[in-house]
Amino acid sequence: MSAPFDHRTPERLPARLDTPAVLMYHSISATRSPDPHGLRVHPDRLDQHLRLLRRLGLRGVSLSALLTAQEQGTARGLVGLTFDDGYTDFVEQALPVLARHGMTGTVYVVAGGLGAPKAWGTEPRWDIMDADQVRRVAAAGQEVGSHTLSHVRLAGLDADTLTAEVRDSRAVLEEVLQAPVPSFCYPYGNFDAAASRAVRAAGYDNACVTGDYDPGDRFTVPRCYVSPRDTGAHLLARLLRHRLRQRSPRRRTATATSAVH
Repeated sequence: MSAPFDHRTPERLPARLDTPAVLMYHSISATRSPDPHGLRVHPDRLDQHLRLLRRLGLRGVSLSALLTAQEQGTARGLVGLTFDDGYTDFVEQALPVLARHGMTGTVYVVAGGLGAPKAWGTEPRWDIMDADQVRRVAAAGQEVGSHTLSHVRLAGLDADTLTAEVRDSRAVLEEVLQAPVPSFCYPYGNFDAAASRAVRAAGYDNACVTGDYDPGDRFTVPRCYVSPRDTGAHLLARLLRHRLRQRSPRRRTATATSAVH
């Protein structure tokens, strides 16, 4: 378990943002190979989810676009869409579905693994996008964010390693894109106060976690995990639960870690 995020009183915690729900996907693929961590959503299911959002009058956007709209008071009717790790199937499977529905999202790329199989954790070793594919994603109007260099848990890291994972991953992606990379995602949703400070110091505009609503500020935006088995009813329940969690009282401290990869 990671260290608590903060020991300050609720009155002095960073302001919780009242943002719409942000959905968290990983792999989008029709393959039937083992998926022990529950990270692979079939493209047809993603299509069903986005069709449901449209029927509800909602539109999926990137995290940076969502936060900009929230600042401007125009976030009503929006939902954040995020895709972790930067697997090649995002290009092959997710992009066409997003384009069909006129939606965008943020794909968080493990910058130290471009063009190679996933190197962290256990099997399966899905491939990470290469530099050309990252550029293709951005050219299609999707946001590219950083997911560190090596998908390491950030809470408790020594200062030099923490800085390298957060700052250098941004530099790699900005070199690839020749454009700013404003958004960051904590691997496993794992963060502490030092990690949040490092993200701010590296020049990011925003960052997201996994299901943790405290502190819930611009650098710890909560997200809703989407399971491979989630039907439309499940998605509706996740959207409703988000609204209820947003209104819940804030805890004095927040442990920040997740089992989701």
